Amino acid sequence: MKHNAKDLILSTLLSVFAGLFVSGLLLLFLNKNPLIAYGKLFSFLFRDGYTFAEIFVKATPLIFTALAFAFTFKASLFNIGAQGQFYMGAVTVLAVSQLFGDRVSSLIALPIIFLSSFIAGGLWGAMVGYFKARFKANDFLVSMMSVYIALAFMNYLLRTVLIESKREYPQSDPIAEKLFMPVLVNGTRLHIGFILAVIIAILCWFLLYKTTIGYRVRVVGQNPVAARFAGISAGRVSILAFFISGGLAGLAGFTEVNGVQHMLVQGFNPSIGAEGIGIAILANANPIGIIFGSLLFGALKVGGSILGQTSGIPSSIIELMEGFVMIFVILSYYFRRKIELRRNIHSLMNRKSL
Repeated sequence: MKHNAKDLILSTLLSVFAGLFVSGLLLLFLNKNPLIAYGKLFSFLFRDGYTFAEIFVKATPLIFTALAFAFTFKASLFNIGAQGQFYMGAVTVLAVSQLFGDRVSSLIALPIIFLSSFIAGGLWGAMVGYFKARFKANDFLVSMMSVYIALAFMNYLLRTVLIESKREYPQSDPIAEKLFMPVLVNGTRLHIGFILAVIIAILCWFLLYKTTIGYRVRVVGQNPVAARFAGISAGRVSILAFFISGGLAGLAGFTEVNGVQHMLVQGFNPSIGAEGIGIAILANANPIGIIFGSLLFGALKVGGSILGQTSGIPSSIIELMEGFVMIFVILSYYFRRKIELRRNIHSLMNRKSL
């Protein structure tokens, strides 16, 4: 365990630095000094309270989509469809918020909206789990294709029943102000959704490592044959894991619509699902580690946006940086597994020799 933790920390740090290094090489082609650019990027993050708070705002939905991938990953399932589950959650919370309007107290409405986003995303995810359990469908492909269906469904609604009053743009009307998520720090956009995301990440850790459900999820992921002999139904675990996973991604829709956007716009946050996958792998699918990984990506997003506005550097360089970090993280995961396997074989051989 000590070796595994050490390997994880070392490989994660190397992956981040490798991503920064390769991105720095691209800056050289723009005749920009990478050291100066990175210095500015991180100094911008602390220039005022509003900018610093934006890190947590950006990190909030990433925590949920990363948790969504991590939960199924523990069962050796691959939920590549968090983006679609996020959209289904967002559409649902917008519809419920508009249904409530100013007529219902926020103390009653917000918990209902919260649950509706979880259920909507969860049912969309459970569909993937059902196809996996019933028809042995490839969960990777089915979850990925479900994103396009969810996107098309959201775009259809935003051009028909959810379109704004003037019917000119593919977006909705704003939700009632009383249904906005409470702001934590005045003068910023930091809302209570971040606290909610941290609490749910801790609950996910508890669910995975301290409950019977989590034990079954992990057993199915580690040894499906042993799970079957123990009387654990891999099919039921698949459906349940995808339901919880989809629900977590749906909650990202709740925090974005009721916490930040206060409306729904066609095709918004198109990369939040992919970024969640990268963060989950970066944290080795550990819910607590996901919190810190999301903050890192949130900082890159905020700093990169300001860097693009003030230094003549395209903000897309941050997307490239995130992409390179994800690539190196995935590579590091492969090498960690190889090292772990060799270590186990070496340990087994030593025991036999004794």
